Amino acid sequence: MDLAAQLAIDADSDRAPFEQVRLGVIDLVTRGQLLVGERLPTVRALAADLDLAPNTVAKSYRELEAAGIIETRGRRGTFIKAGSNTTLDDAQRATVGH
Repeated sequence: MDLAAQLAIDADSDRAPFEQVRLGVIDLVTRGQLLVGERLPTVRALAADLDLAPNTVAKSYRELEAAGIIETRGRRGTFIKAGSNTTLDDAQRATVGH
């Protein structure tokens, strides 16, 4: 999926761009357009595609990670994390041995 094409950043919005990115990703996850395990673009790549500063996208990613929406796996990248269903999360962790 081309994440930048799915996110509409409105420069005239009352919402800060980082908040628009954060809410856009949450909306795409909720609607099933971003699936568990799907890899997100790097901060720099998404920032370039959206014509935003890398720090803006990095702040969005940090907040999404703190909320349990995404997870960073070091050099492997950033991925959509399993939802808030703790039973499912526990089962997935047990399956991969974490």
